[in-house]
Amino acid sequence: MIPLIGMRLAGFVRSARALPPLIAGLVALTVLHGGTGAQAAEAYGVSAVVLFPILAWQSRLLLDTEPDVQRRLAGVVAGRRTELAAGVLAAVAAGLAFAPIALLVPWLVGGVTGPERPGDLPIMLGLAVGLWAYLLILPAAIALGALASRAATASPLYGLAVLVCGVVGAFVFGLKTSVVPWLAPPVLATARASTAGPTAGTLTLLTAHALAWSAVALAGYAWLRRRRA
Repeated sequence: MIPLIGMRLAGFVRSARALPPLIAGLVALTVLHGGTGAQAAEAYGVSAVVLFPILAWQSRLLLDTEPDVQRRLAGVVAGRRTELAAGVLAAVAAGLAFAPIALLVPWLVGGVTGPERPGDLPIMLGLAVGLWAYLLILPAAIALGALASRAATASPLYGLAVLVCGVVGAFVFGLKTSVVPWLAPPVLATARASTAGPTAGTLTLLTAHALAWSAVALAGYAWLRRRRA
């Protein structure tokens, strides 16, 4: 499986498909945080909302890098489950590689400040909350990108529609007034919790929600791939 993961990542980088999401993420974070200082937990919680569609797009681009024939051959040689898992794990690796950028850029552009009031979180604790927020949205973004990939939709147009509808749905169904928040990954809920200061119960609930949503979405991705095989 490791060679398959390496092959996916190498193709993603060498084809320069890794550059558009990287540039988009840098621009978005710079514009969002440039000169507007905020507490670390709040800043990173808002960053998670902005990065969710970019990470989903990045995952889709990575999974679409490999030609269809090559993907089928890999499935024959290594097994369909191994080939599918390798693609998802490659997307996870790419998402984790983006984490240092997500955490450092707000600092570099002056978007993160230290505690100013007695109730503010210490910087290191705010950084930990920010890392949690990023790791929380990452599985959901990867799952959405997988659902929008060519292997699942068979058409770039359909894939784009899935990606856009998924992002819009995550924001609409994730509103505080939504009556069906479980239909969407907890992207906005994560930002709200980070801003307010998450409790242990909130952390557990949102983490369980994110993992459950991602598991269902990835199961749908696997089903669509089997249906098209």
